[in-house]
Amino acid sequence: MWLLLSVLLHAMFGTVLPLDGGMLFPRESSFREVKELNGLWDFRADGSPNRNEGFEKAWHKRQLAETGPVIEMPVPASYNDITQDPTLRDFIGWVWYDREVAVPARWISDQGTRVVLRVGSAHYYSIVWVNGEKVTEHEGGHLPFEAEISSLIRREPMKPCRITIAVNNTLTLETLPPGTIQYMNDSSRYPDGFFVQNMDFDFFNYAGIHRPVLLYTTPKVYVDDITVETNFMDNTGLIRYKVSVQGGFSNTLNITLMDKDGHFVASSNGSSGVLRVVDVKLWWPYLMHENPGYLYSMKVRQHTSTYEDEYTLPLGIRTVNVTNTQFLINNKPFYFHGVNKHEDADIRGRGFDWPLIVKDFNLMKWLGVNSFRTSHYPYAEEILQMCDRHGIVLIDECPGVGIKDIRSFGNASLSHHLVVMDELVRRDKNHPSVVMWSVANEPASEMPPAEFYFKTLIEHTKALDQTRPVTYVTIAEADMDKGGPYVDVVCVNSYFAWYFDQGRLDIVPLQLSTHFENWYRKYQRPIIQSEYGADAVPGLHMDPPMMFTEEYQNALLQSYHDVFDQKRNQYFIGELIWNFADFMTAQGIYRVVGNKKGIFTRQRQPKAAAFLLRKRYWRLANETGRLLPD
Repeated sequence: MWLLLSVLLHAMFGTVLPLDGGMLFPRESSFREVKELNGLWDFRADGSPNRNEGFEKAWHKRQLAETGPVIEMPVPASYNDITQDPTLRDFIGWVWYDREVAVPARWISDQGTRVVLRVGSAHYYSIVWVNGEKVTEHEGGHLPFEAEISSLIRREPMKPCRITIAVNNTLTLETLPPGTIQYMNDSSRYPDGFFVQNMDFDFFNYAGIHRPVLLYTTPKVYVDDITVETNFMDNTGLIRYKVSVQGGFSNTLNITLMDKDGHFVASSNGSSGVLRVVDVKLWWPYLMHENPGYLYSMKVRQHTSTYEDEYTLPLGIRTVNVTNTQFLINNKPFYFHGVNKHEDADIRGRGFDWPLIVKDFNLMKWLGVNSFRTSHYPYAEEILQMCDRHGIVLIDECPGVGIKDIRSFGNASLSHHLVVMDELVRRDKNHPSVVMWSVANEPASEMPPAEFYFKTLIEHTKALDQTRPVTYVTIAEADMDKGGPYVDVVCVNSYFAWYFDQGRLDIVPLQLSTHFENWYRKYQRPIIQSEYGADAVPGLHMDPPMMFTEEYQNALLQSYHDVFDQKRNQYFIGELIWNFADFMTAQGIYRVVGNKKGIFTRQRQPKAAAFLLRKRYWRLANETGRLLPD
C-alpha cells in the first residue's frame, strides 16, 4: 500500500522540487517582527555629466543632506511625477535616497535576533549601504532583494541606523527590459554630452523605490524557505512540502495545516513530506465555483535547544494541466476571460498603493474578470496575495519585454534572464493564483539567435517548476518557425484594424480566424489571445465609428469576440483585453498623454467598452452555471 502510494505521489508531483534559498514574504509571528520604513526619504538626483558624482564623493558616507540640496521623496513611489521639474520626470542615471531609522533596542541587545533589510523593488540597479557600509546590490527591477544587517547596527547601538539606497534606471542591451543609450554628437543641434535612452516598449520608464522598504527580524536559526506542490485524489488533498532552515541545525520541525476557519486539518514532522487533507476544499478561480480562492494555512515551527521560529504560509490546493486543446484547473476546463494591466497611476507612477489595488480588484470583479497577465513584469507580492484570496488567476510574466535587438540575445543577456526567472519562481512558486509563467513579451523571436535563447530559457523555467506551463507572448506569424515548439500554451497579440489595415473592421474576422488556424495547425497547442484592443479617447464619439472613438473601440472588440466564440469550443482557451486602464507612455506622436487602450481611464472611470466587456464576461461565466452579479 505504502509503495503504491509512493509511486502515485511520484507520478503526481514529479521529481524536481527546487530549493535554492529563500525569499519568504515577511510576516509577523510570535518570533518575528516587521517594521515598515515607508514615508518620506531624503532624495537627490546625481545631475553630474557622468552621473557619477555620488560615487566619486562617497555620498553614502554621510547624511545625504550634507552632500548638497535634497528634496523630500515618498517611498514607495516613482520619483518622476512627484515634482514640477521636467528634468526629473525624464531623468536617466543615479538617484540617491536616505533616511535614519530608530531600531528597537531589543533587536540590538538580543544577539540571537537577525535583522534583515528588505527592498520590495527598485528600478533597475540598486546599491544599499547601512551606516556607510555597503550591504548589498541588485540588478533588475520588480523583484525584492534583502540583506542581513544585524552586526552593523550593533557596532554603535546608540546611533540611528542610516540607510542609503542608490538607484539607476539606465537600460542597456543586457538588462530586462533592454534599451540603449544614444549620444547625440551633432554640436550644431545638441549640447555636449546630450543623450537619450532608447527603449522598445510602450510604457513609461518609471523609476525609483517602487515597493515597501522593511526591516524584519527572525531568530538566529530560522525558516529560510518553503516550497509546496499540491494535488488531490478523489476528495483527499495532497500537499508535498519542503522546508529549508538556515543558521544552524533544527532539532524539531513541526508542520501544522489549518483550514480557513482555523481548525486543525493535518500535521507532519521533518523538513519534507506530504500532508493529506481529508474532504479537501480545492482552490477554485473566481466565478468557477461558489467558494473561490479557498486558502489553508501551513504553520511551520522549528525548535532548537536555544531558538524557536514560526512562519505561516497561506496555500491553496489545486492542479493545473494543459492538453492540446484545453487548460484545466482541478481537471476542469478553464477559460480565461480577463485583462492585461500595468502598475500605473497618476502621481505615484508605478509606486505601490493599497487604495488603488483594492479599487482595481473591485473593478475587475465587477467586470466578471477571472484572470489577468502581469504585463510586462512581476507585480507586487501583495497583489498576488489578493489574487490568491479572491480566486483571480494569473499569468506571471517576467520583465522580458522589448527584446528586439539581436545583441540582446547574447550570453550575458541570457544569463541575466535566467537569474531573473530564478528570482521570479523563487518568489511566486507557492501562489495558487499563478498558473503559468511567461518568459517574454513580443520578442524578435524570428532572429537566428532567439531559438537557442528561448529554448534554453523555457527549459530552465520548466526545470524550476514542473507544476505550471510556460509560455511567451508572440505577435507576428513570422515567430511560428522559431518559438512555438517549446511553449505549452501559445499566447498571441494581434491588433488587426488598428496597427494594420487601420479602420477596416470588416476584415478582422477573416484575418483573426486565419491567424488562429495557422498557429494551431503548426503547433497543436491551445491558444490565448493575450492582447487585442484599440485606443479610445474618453468622450470622443462618432457614428459610423472612426478610430479613437469609444464606438470604434466597442466595434473592434465585438468583431474579435465573434471569432473568439467560433473557436472557443475547439482550441481557443482565453481572451485578455489590452488594456484594463489607460497608462502613461513616453512622449511621442503616436501617443496623446499615454496609451488610451484602457476600457477604464487612468483615473479608473469606465468607457463604453467596460460595459460591453462586463456583459460578455458575465455571460461567459454564466455558461458554467454561475449566478449573475447583483
